Amino acid sequence: MEAKKEEKHSRRSSFWVWVIASVIFRLILVYFHKNLNLSSRPEVSTPLTSIRRLAEGYWLKQSSMSPYAGSMYHGSPLLLSLLGPLTVQRIQGQPNHLLCSLLFVLADVVSAVLIRATGQKLQTAYSQSLKLLELDNLSRSSEILSSGDVAALVYLWNPFTIVACVGLSTSPIENLAIILSLYGACTRLPSLAAFGWVVATHLSLYPAILIIPLIFLLGYGLDAPPRKLFVQRRHGKGGDNPSSGSSCQQEELLIQSKLPLTFSWKPVMHFLFWASVWSVYVLALCSLSVKQKGGLWEMFKSTYGFILTVEDLSPNMGVLWYFFAEVFDFFRNFFLIVFHMNILFMILPLAIRLNHRPCFLAFVYIMISSMLKSYPSVGDSALCLGLFGLFIFELADMQFSFFLFCGYVGVSLLSPVMHNLWIWRGTGNANFYYATAMAFACFQIVLVVQSTSAMLNHDRKLRKVSVTIP
Repeated sequence: MEAKKEEKHSRRSSFWVWVIASVIFRLILVYFHKNLNLSSRPEVSTPLTSIRRLAEGYWLKQSSMSPYAGSMYHGSPLLLSLLGPLTVQRIQGQPNHLLCSLLFVLADVVSAVLIRATGQKLQTAYSQSLKLLELDNLSRSSEILSSGDVAALVYLWNPFTIVACVGLSTSPIENLAIILSLYGACTRLPSLAAFGWVVATHLSLYPAILIIPLIFLLGYGLDAPPRKLFVQRRHGKGGDNPSSGSSCQQEELLIQSKLPLTFSWKPVMHFLFWASVWSVYVLALCSLSVKQKGGLWEMFKSTYGFILTVEDLSPNMGVLWYFFAEVFDFFRNFFLIVFHMNILFMILPLAIRLNHRPCFLAFVYIMISSMLKSYPSVGDSALCLGLFGLFIFELADMQFSFFLFCGYVGVSLLSPVMHNLWIWRGTGNANFYYATAMAFACFQIVLVVQSTSAMLNHDRKLRKVSVTIP
């Protein structure tokens, strides 16, 4: 018993050592920010996440003009009020935007801590589920290293996360809001989950689809094997001998495991109520912020309208900018509908098939939206890879893992090279850079397909092993 406590304490201390090391590494890179010049990279900063555009919008606001005048700023007025003052404050002898960088570093650390806490909740629920199904031997391997620690460290030390933080992208703030909503739902705190979801949707629009996995988390509980297995197992035990001690033990475990077999509407209604409250509150704050500068209609047009119509065709990691630069204007509205509906068409089938694993469903939704969104960046991929670590044990048998790792590394190295050949040296063209964006999208598709397939195979494995147990 004491040996286990010492091992747990050593793992906890080693985790915080890695966290502190990641913070120090980020601070070192912040001081060499000018030499790295990451804030101008199209993979890092998009029209929605660029700190330079935010500083321009804040300057317009301070000049008694609308922050959406022209075509520079297209973000939230609340984010403008939060980060705008930090962009103009300077510390003698320190790098520009140092305060913004420190805020982004803090956001990354808080996100990692929340991911770790979420992973611990998921792992506890997973162990209880296997114990209820009398599959304790399958959970022993997960005791070697906590999936929450793995996911948190993957998020902190992921090059995409570090680049987004040092490159002065607002992606860390958006990722924090998404993670906060998932953490609130996993801990059965509807008000916190609603707050994170409303803020994330307000900042980026695409997290709106996360309302489905959040409702499943609050209604059904954390990720678990298909609920049909628990019903079959319980009735199977009761059918052999209804008065047996084993049957009573199964019922007791079912209560302690907090895995409801029926949908619980009470926390869902609380979530919807708090989502309405936070939405009204956010809209009220936005209305006060832009009251004298065009009102809410101009804000919606310059933020959500800008996202949906893909007005800015500057290069990025996505696939839409090149397509809409080449398509005829007559077909533009048609293909806008097609690309945006692609995300909506996948929501219902995935929700039906993965309703027993809402956290993994949220990961799949985030991955799909990061592929098809109008202005993706490496910050979106950083969040996906961090959440992927939460399911490292369930996805241990996933295929093409090494291929995907090499693909991500290769695209990350080739993308700046192709951009340099196209823009600065003039020895290439847009096709060079777009090829890396297409390859990156293909690797993301493979990751989504293979991870979903591996999770479903894991459920089938549990079903087969559960049937063989007498």
